[in-house]
Amino acid sequence: MTALFTTTPQTVPAKPPRRSKAEQVLIDYVAQFAPLSEQEIEQIFQFIKIRSHKKGKVLLREGQRCNVCYFVLQGCVRQYYLTDGNEKTTNFFTEGMPVASTLVFENKPSKCYLVCNEDCILVEGRPEDEQFFTQMMPRMETLNRMGVEFELKKSQESFAEFIMSSPEERYLNLLNTRPELLDRVPQYQLASYLGVTPESLSRIRKRIMER
Repeated sequence: MTALFTTTPQTVPAKPPRRSKAEQVLIDYVAQFAPLSEQEIEQIFQFIKIRSHKKGKVLLREGQRCNVCYFVLQGCVRQYYLTDGNEKTTNFFTEGMPVASTLVFENKPSKCYLVCNEDCILVEGRPEDEQFFTQMMPRMETLNRMGVEFELKKSQESFAEFIMSSPEERYLNLLNTRPELLDRVPQYQLASYLGVTPESLSRIRKRIMER
């Protein structure tokens, strides 16, 4: 009788490891282009290099050759140009964004600066790392290409929208698409990013609040 109640031990599938919030940012970004198996996720974190940088760390200076591309897991990286001694902010790279990766492949002295606006956790990669990575995971070559095409299209659309819109429209678009920047970025940098003076930005914000 007891044999009727005995059960054969079952193999319980191992649970996927719990990922940190920062690691999940990269997983979600790559998964936009194709689903990832748990084995592929493990391989990705085995091969990539993740480093932390303090607020104020300059990642790239004007005149330097850029041989490292970055992906933001946590924090904010600002891109700016120096024009007649004035900083002209052109982008803020936050969680889930590649940082000016095209600079690596141009192999020319940079015209811009990249600086950590906050304490940052970044994935760092060099061209030789990418070659090794795609040899170990051939499917990543296709995913990398899809990512580059995606970012290029997004950049072109963003530039066209900037050119075609008024300062107030740019601010409203920022409110709709990246509202977190208002709390994370100093107003003078935000104004430079929108192409206005800090005083003009204050007037725009006041007008919108009074509506």
